[in-house]
Order: sequence, then C-alpha cells, then structure tokens
Amino acid sequence: MSIRQLSIEKGAANLLVNCAGTRRDDHLLIIREEPGLGYYDEDIVTAVAEAGRRIGAHVTVQEVPFNPQATEVPAEVRTLMGGADRTVFLARIGDQLRFSDMASNGRALVSYALDAEMLGSAYGTADYRAFDLLKSALNRMLSAAKTIHVSCPAGTDFRGSGPGSVTPLQDVGIYRFPMPVFTPIPATGFSGRVALPGFLIGTGSMYYEPYAVEYDGALFADFANNRMTGFSGDKKAIEVAGAHYQLVAGKFGIDRDFVHSWHAGIHPACAFPGAASDNYERWSGAAFGNPRLLHFHTCGAYAPGEISWNVVDPTIVVDGVAVWKDGVLHPELVPGGADILAQYPCARAVFDAPSRNIGL
Repeated sequence: MSIRQLSIEKGAANLLVNCAGTRRDDHLLIIREEPGLGYYDEDIVTAVAEAGRRIGAHVTVQEVPFNPQATEVPAEVRTLMGGADRTVFLARIGDQLRFSDMASNGRALVSYALDAEMLGSAYGTADYRAFDLLKSALNRMLSAAKTIHVSCPAGTDFRGSGPGSVTPLQDVGIYRFPMPVFTPIPATGFSGRVALPGFLIGTGSMYYEPYAVEYDGALFADFANNRMTGFSGDKKAIEVAGAHYQLVAGKFGIDRDFVHSWHAGIHPACAFPGAASDNYERWSGAAFGNPRLLHFHTCGAYAPGEISWNVVDPTIVVDGVAVWKDGVLHPELVPGGADILAQYPCARAVFDAPSRNIGL
C-alpha cells in the first residue's frame, strides 16, 4: 500500500473514530452529493465508506441532489438519520444547514476535507481531538475577554469585548471535521473597519449567482455593533460592493446591513491549492480553517448570513496578548494550549510548520 493511501486511511479513521466516535456494529450513514459536481471528489466517499467497514460498522451511502437554496434536510434523509448511529455529510447540505437542528439519532458531522488529498494531509490526519480541545480553550478565553483588538496589514482595525455569560456563543448544530474555527463571536459590542481582499463571497448558506464579485482597488467595510455603516475606498469598488449587497438582500428579502458575527481559522494545516478565483464556492468551504483567514457573517440577521467579509493575516490581541500575529496562531498563549500541544504531538507538528497556502 502506498504512503498516500495509508495517509488517506489515517484521515478517514480520524474522521470516523476521533470525531464521529464510530464503533463496531454502528449504523454509519454517508450522505454524498451526486457525482460530477466538482465539490467533493469520489475518492473521499470511497475512503470513508471503506474505513467504516474496516471498523465493523454497517455502512449506507445515500446520494442527495445539491439544492443551492436548501432550507431543511430532505424528509428521506431525515428518516435515514433517525435510524443511523453516525451520519457523515460529504455533501454541501451539511454545511448549508450547519446552524440548524439536524435532529439526528446519533452524532452527525460535515467534512471540510473536500477530497482525498485533504483527508490524507496533516489537515485530515492531525488528531481531531486536539483541535476540539483548542477550540474550547479559545472559546473560554475569547468569551471572557475584556478587550479584543483585530488588525491586519491591509488596514483592518476593529475592537470590542467578548460576550461573556450574558450573550451565549452560538455554535453549529453539527460536528465539523476537521475542527477549523472557534465558535462565532457576536458582532454586538464591536466596531471599526474591515479591509476586504479584492472580492465579496457567499457564506455557504445559499448558493446564488454571482456567488462572488471581484473589484479593483482598496475597499473597507465600516461597522458598529450589528450594523454595517458603509463602505470606503476606491469609488468603483464601493459601487460593486453596494450593488452586490442590494442584489443578495433583495433576492432573499433579508437585512442588507446586518453584521452577525465573526471568527478565525485555528488549523494551520488547512491549505487551498490553486487560486481562490478558480473556484470561489470551493474556496469558501475549504480555506477558512487556516489561521491566516478571519471572516464575518453579514447580510442577514442570522448565522451565517449570506455575504462573508474575509480578513487576510489577522492579528488578534486578547486582553493585551497577541494570540494571532499576522495570520499565525500561537496556541501556547491560550490558557491550556501548551498542555494540548504536549498531549498531542501531531498538533504541535502542524503549528511548528504551518501552511501559508490559502489560495490568495
């Protein structure tokens, strides 16, 4: 067996055992998109199914059509999930409805490793449990923070405080694999400016045309609490952004200027080969786990909204501590972070050699 195949098998086992908790005689349901759509590849479906059978699970693979504007899990899928011990979504509907109640009988997860290469990389093979622990440690630190200041080399500058215990953090209703981000922080109490990277893009909630719009020149989004107060920068870029917001808000009948929440990537092995512009839909669903990226959920008074603001190479200073510095996350500065790295050498290894490849 090749080293590549061994790595893919290791990633599939990490997904099924360390994340999903799959055991012998479990009923494992794999929900996959119809072939040929170019989002998930065929090899990852095969790899996860074969790994389930090696564990001794009873594996069912169910194909679902891709619905660009899905609002609920199809009835037939919900019925199957009701009889499954573990459900793995290798289909975008798992991400589209990530903030919904999946109403599964057992644990349900969505994979942000979109192909066998990602599954077999350090992103897929580094122990899921290390990043789940890191996410929880970051949640505690950020939630209790008195001051959080975010900046970036392009001119991002916003600040506020953690939500504390008054406003609970809203997380997804499905497990994520690999664990790519901490729980979104409500924009309430934050204000400032976000430097945008040459495009506006969807959030993976609804798919619409155009899903992304590009512009030339500098563009900044200003906001206060949960409201976008305007764009500044290049005149043409402002026009492109304003028109796109009008189009998307009008299409879905949603609050154009609502700014819901933000979070950043925590997995330095998350990488995106090629250019984001080659496939913006795939980029928005795969690259965001890298600490070089922070994104906001905007346009719609709900998570995740319909338009994402992306910040490249953020510096995030939490109560005076630069936990992120120019897109590099320093987990040893998070309370409990050093213990996590000591317990999981595989996690330490990816932090020691972070990927800088985010498609931009």
